[in-house]
Amino acid sequence: MAIVWTPDLSVGVTNIDSQHKKLFEQADQLFSAGKAGKSKDVIAEMLDFLDTYTKQHFHDEETYMMSIHYPELQAQKNAHQSFIAELTKLKKEYQTSGGNISLIINANQMIIEWLTKHISGMDKKIGIYAKTLK
Repeated sequence: MAIVWTPDLSVGVTNIDSQHKKLFEQADQLFSAGKAGKSKDVIAEMLDFLDTYTKQHFHDEETYMMSIHYPELQAQKNAHQSFIAELTKLKKEYQTSGGNISLIINANQMIIEWLTKHISGMDKKIGIYAKTLK
């Protein structure tokens, strides 16, 4: 199942949208590898990328939210911490299992849910709020 960023997922904040697009591109690479039967080869790389990139993205997003005095900043921080905890758990499972099919499915589901639900449910509100400040 391919996952693609679409304009309806735009938050309306250029830096946040570009980082979201990059996350979608990386997720799609994992799904494409899965279709080709190579997801086991790329899952470690993907988990490492997500670990590094999401921490930077969350930092940038939270810094932006602080700069505009976003009222739901703490809820966002909590969601970000939850994602990092889930990702840490997946990385530990990968180290233990070596990337079995169950782990790959769980990683795919987590990434899809996070990217689509978090962006459309929480992140879009940042852009809506930012527009009220202009």
